[in-house]
Amino acid sequence: MEANRIRLKLYLVIFTALLFLGVLGFMFIENLSLVDAIYFSIVTMATVGYGDIHPTSDVGKILVLVLIIGGVGTFLGVVASITDIFVRRREESLRQQKLNMITGLFFSEMGNGLLKYFTQLDPEIGRLHKILKVSDEWTNEDFVEANKGLKRHHFVIDSRRGELLSLRGYLQKQANLLLRLIENPIIQEHGNFTDLLRAIFHLRDELLNRIDLSELLGSDRQHLEGDIVRTYKLLLFEWLRYMRYLQKDYGYLFSLAIRVNPFDVEASAVVKSS
Repeated sequence: MEANRIRLKLYLVIFTALLFLGVLGFMFIENLSLVDAIYFSIVTMATVGYGDIHPTSDVGKILVLVLIIGGVGTFLGVVASITDIFVRRREESLRQQKLNMITGLFFSEMGNGLLKYFTQLDPEIGRLHKILKVSDEWTNEDFVEANKGLKRHHFVIDSRRGELLSLRGYLQKQANLLLRLIENPIIQEHGNFTDLLRAIFHLRDELLNRIDLSELLGSDRQHLEGDIVRTYKLLLFEWLRYMRYLQKDYGYLFSLAIRVNPFDVEASAVVKSS
């Protein structure tokens, strides 16, 4: 998409320069008015050529040849680039919709459960409660501030606060889902979510390669906690992005998401009368 924008800008610069040259040339060489000069330059570069205006001097004819050679390709390039940008934007929108559907499946089947395990190991969970207590009154600015708060937050994991054995069992049960997700070509085009899945895979492999998770060396425990922190951070940023998507486009899904928010101590899936 970025390459198309650069190409369009280049074509527009060349097209504008040729148009400017043509207008000035026809005004001074062919003694045309400004309106006629603009009109003749555009119909020449667009290959319309109505024939109602034509150059009478040799220099004017040479100018027309320059506009035809340089302007026709540039004009078509501008049209093609604009069309390509709209088509790609539409394709990107469809890919994003599919990705959000897959992300929803991920959090429904695995992500929310994984967050519960990680929050049990987080000694600084109180700070995240303040940052991520999403409600139906949040605006786009609230989500932006929450994202900034996550970037400033110092993530810490204390693996002694929970059961690593249970976490390992949970990840082991989700192996098939992880494989199906990471094999999906749509996900492979989305770097953040792909990084998250790789981090989860790596954490799963690290846990599976320990025979006894109850007796860990200090250095080994620190290594595992580092792997959890990496996964935790990626998971939270993706969760926040997904919550913003639900809040914007799917109110009924957002309603359930905030009622099971792991960062709201008062959250409950049960709908209570106000």
